[in-house]
Amino acid sequence: MSVSTKKNNGFTLLELIVVLFVIVLGFSVVSLNLSSGNDATKVKIAARDLVSALRFARGEALISHQEMSVLIDLETNTYKVSRRDKIYHIPNSIGITVVTAKSQTKGQTLAGVRFFSDGSSTGGRVILKQGALSWQIDVNWLTGQIELNDKNVR
Repeated sequence: MSVSTKKNNGFTLLELIVVLFVIVLGFSVVSLNLSSGNDATKVKIAARDLVSALRFARGEALISHQEMSVLIDLETNTYKVSRRDKIYHIPNSIGITVVTAKSQTKGQTLAGVRFFSDGSSTGGRVILKQGALSWQIDVNWLTGQIELNDKNVR
């Protein structure tokens, strides 16, 4: 009796298509995760930059014994530190909410935080939000301390 043996020397076309489909599916899941991480990074970077500007203004007020302020333009998504020429931009996709003293607002679109020579401030809160991603910056009116909090909805 003779038994015929057939050697399998390769993959069928169907097997190759299934493997390619699984690879493409895997890459699409990874790219979705990366794009959502990119949005989170944008908001976090903008929040940290604004915190740096606020801390710089407080430090300058303490060193120079003169008032310093950070003025935020809600219409153009920009902010400026007093006695500095540079205007800092926040991406337009990020929404900004500012809660501050009435004396620190100008019209409907300008709001700021002022730091005094003793380190205190007018206080306030700035919230940067993009979709469900949100960062909150709190400025203590008594001490002038700036705190950054992750308020992301999960």
